[in-house]
Amino acid sequence: MKTKGFVHKYEDNVNTDVIIPARYLNTPNHAELAAHCMEDIDRDFIKRVKQDDIIVAGWNFGCGSSREHAPIAIKAAGVSCVIAKSFARIFYRNSINIGLAILECEPASDRIQNGDEVSVDFDTGVITNLTRKETYQAEPFPPFIREIIEANGLMNAIRKKQGAAK
Repeated sequence: MKTKGFVHKYEDNVNTDVIIPARYLNTPNHAELAAHCMEDIDRDFIKRVKQDDIIVAGWNFGCGSSREHAPIAIKAAGVSCVIAKSFARIFYRNSINIGLAILECEPASDRIQNGDEVSVDFDTGVITNLTRKETYQAEPFPPFIREIIEANGLMNAIRKKQGAAK
């Protein structure tokens, strides 16, 4: 599984309240959540983001409340992957559960800049900065997490396994 996109770069401690502000949590509509993704930290994010783009951030991405809406908004906005130095634990699990690929890689976070074009190979964990002609090694997903991401979320992966078992 691979992806390629342009980078939207953020600093440390991006919390769920700026990923999707609480005032929009009353909608179950993923497109509506996406329309407000990152607006309190980056007003023009939703105008710039394209399908398969990548977010790169520093330490503790997704800290704050445990709302599942944050990774849903990011994924619904078209982001294919988030690369950070570290993730808040509940954000990490929520991301996997909804099928948003996330990788921890400190060197990639340090070197990749806003606007760089980056490709990610989830099978090997290799992140390639096509703009700067550099590669970085993240820990690849274990097979069971890869299955969840490829199935577009935990519930789809379970349904797929149940269908295969029949």
